[in-house]
Amino acid sequence: MPRIKLDKIDRQILRDLQESGRMTNVELAARAGISAPPCLRRVRALEEAGYINGYHADLNPEMLGFGVTVFAQVGLASQAEADLVAFETLVRDWPLVRECHMLAGEADFLLKVVARDWDAYNRFLTLELTSAPNVSHVKSALAIRRSKQVSGAPIEADEDG
Repeated sequence: MPRIKLDKIDRQILRDLQESGRMTNVELAARAGISAPPCLRRVRALEEAGYINGYHADLNPEMLGFGVTVFAQVGLASQAEADLVAFETLVRDWPLVRECHMLAGEADFLLKVVARDWDAYNRFLTLELTSAPNVSHVKSALAIRRSKQVSGAPIEADEDG
């Protein structure tokens, strides 16, 4: 993907799309202070360059019956690259795991897991996670409440890019 140098208009477009991905191109262009055709060209260039990964609806897990969020710190018996990749590949097939981050430090991975209830998480933990190849230990932390959730990155329209 070709990397492009972001100017003030590009950063404004990214900030506005990050805030509201359903915004029309006409509204996006007006906010950026340009006309619609060049705005659309900029958005496509930002997509092609990899600045925009995609567009999605931000769903509420609790409304869908997933009332438990757990952060699982996973330690592997081996940190060889092939074993790390094998674990990441396995995680992709677990729908309850919503995020997976490789870490430096005491744990090798941090998983964000949603489940209908504590019993459902415990079944996932015992039947899937702790029985997975190379998993040596799991430390679970039950989330009590979420006070902030912001995706993406902070973008200032006037910073140098």
